[in-house]
Amino acid sequence: MELSVGEIAELVQGDVVGDGGFIIRGVAPFDEAGPNDITFAAAAGYKKRIDETKACAVIVPLDVRQSKKILVRVENPHLALAKVSTLFHATLRPVTGISQQAYVGNNFKCGKEVSIHPGVFIGDDVTLGDRVTLHPGAVVGNGVAMGNDVIIYPNVTIFESCQIGSRVVIHAGSVIGSDGFGFATDGDRYHKIPQIGIVRIDDDVEIGACNTIDRATFGQTWIKRRVKTDNLIHIGHNVVVGEDTVLVAQVGISGSVTIGDHVIFAGRSGTSQNITIGNRVTVGPQSVAFKSIPDGQIVSGIPAIPHRLWLKISNIVPKLPDMKRKLAELERRVKKLEKS
Repeated sequence: MELSVGEIAELVQGDVVGDGGFIIRGVAPFDEAGPNDITFAAAAGYKKRIDETKACAVIVPLDVRQSKKILVRVENPHLALAKVSTLFHATLRPVTGISQQAYVGNNFKCGKEVSIHPGVFIGDDVTLGDRVTLHPGAVVGNGVAMGNDVIIYPNVTIFESCQIGSRVVIHAGSVIGSDGFGFATDGDRYHKIPQIGIVRIDDDVEIGACNTIDRATFGQTWIKRRVKTDNLIHIGHNVVVGEDTVLVAQVGISGSVTIGDHVIFAGRSGTSQNITIGNRVTVGPQSVAFKSIPDGQIVSGIPAIPHRLWLKISNIVPKLPDMKRKLAELERRVKKLEKS
């Protein structure tokens, strides 16, 4: 693909400083780019070295105004890079039709240009939209419905009756609709509670590799539009994950938790069950929310507390041994004074 710098700037809503007619033939990292590539420099270290890159053009933030290179000045360089990289490295989707090595159950319905690879298992009463791709080893249970332009990577399992929207991507090894962790005890034994709900995944969601999203006990576990999950995520039964929420690696969400829109769970963070996380909340790495959190909060720690308070506590913890020693000395002196 070839695009002029001006065309790229129009795509990312940026301003050109230099020759807008120069033709770009690729996107590459800062230190590996060639004379026909565009790269980006957002971090302070790279902004100081813009003239050192061999790329002919550089995507930069608005505070960079001049250079020997052609500049594309944008408000959000990372977003601009994502858009440009998508253009130059579009995913190829070969249309294979339905492989003879795939198993297809009764009453199967599909749209146009589906790609069902060898080793796929499709149960009864399954409905697929247009341009759905099922990679080898994918298992689609009875009654599953998918929208258009869905990509299911190898060894993904989608259990019965789950609903997948359009433009959803599910990466290798993930399990959608496994039983929720529901057991009742009589004091000595655990008795399984039937998990008869479903998982609903809305449009434009991307699920990372080796995720597990449990079906609801009743009703639905609901992943709303544009949610992005990293690898190794667990989402319990009857959880609702709000729009545009991000779950980073090894996050664990307990059952019946409601998460608002635009929430960020950092790596290895999690929740207890039956709580509500408000809109635009950020839960810090390795933090656990045991209570509901109102809108707009940033929390850290175990249990999760306001981030600024957690910073103060974290600053005190290394000083505790010295504080203990001083306290013991004060106690000794007080006792000595009392005796006198």
